[in-house]
Amino acid sequence: MDYNFYTGEVLLIDKPYTWSSFQAVNKLKYVIKNHPSLIVDGVKVKPKIGHAGTLDPLATGLLIVCTGKKTKTINDLMGMEKEYTGTFLLGATTPCYDLEKEVDKTFSTEHITLDAIQQAAKNFTGIQQQVPPIFSAVMINGKRAYEMARAGQEVEMKSREIEIKEFEITSVNMPNVSFRIVCSKGTYIRSIARDFGLTLNSGAHLTALRRTRIGNFKIEDAVTPQEFAEKLKS
Repeated sequence: MDYNFYTGEVLLIDKPYTWSSFQAVNKLKYVIKNHPSLIVDGVKVKPKIGHAGTLDPLATGLLIVCTGKKTKTINDLMGMEKEYTGTFLLGATTPCYDLEKEVDKTFSTEHITLDAIQQAAKNFTGIQQQVPPIFSAVMINGKRAYEMARAGQEVEMKSREIEIKEFEITSVNMPNVSFRIVCSKGTYIRSIARDFGLTLNSGAHLTALRRTRIGNFKIEDAVTPQEFAEKLKS
């Protein structure tokens, strides 16, 4: 396949586990920096590159990366609905609502039934207000919330409107609950984990997350950064 990273490409990347979205973009920037399409009128230009929607380091899946003039489409791509699959662990919480930090509180799960889990998922669908995690990339007075939280500063997160379009419980193996969620931009699945536990009069945190779709772009069509590098060499 012929690429033109100057006029622009929309690349579908499968972000690896523990990689930040920034690391994935940097890897691609390094891979394409010497590509012939970045020599314009005899002058080598720096690759312009960015992603359309952050994935947490402990999440995997679809990351849309745009280059060149296609970076102008990033805002439109970020506005598209997202689909995720993953797993909550009931009965315990962490400060960041996922596995990045250790469990800080535990709760009983003996009262939680399969019917209660299914009903809770149904109650989550629709337009609603959601409070993002303090360990998130949300900007507060010019700073990222996670930077302030890690520095020990008090962080006040404001709620924002989101929409959960579909919330399917795909399997239950207590205390693990696997799911598929279709949602609007700006939705934090970690916050859904927190709120899901509260709804069940218990606690919960996210133990696995994979983004499988953004709009009509699907994870099945994505490649890892390393696969992309190999593909570019061939």
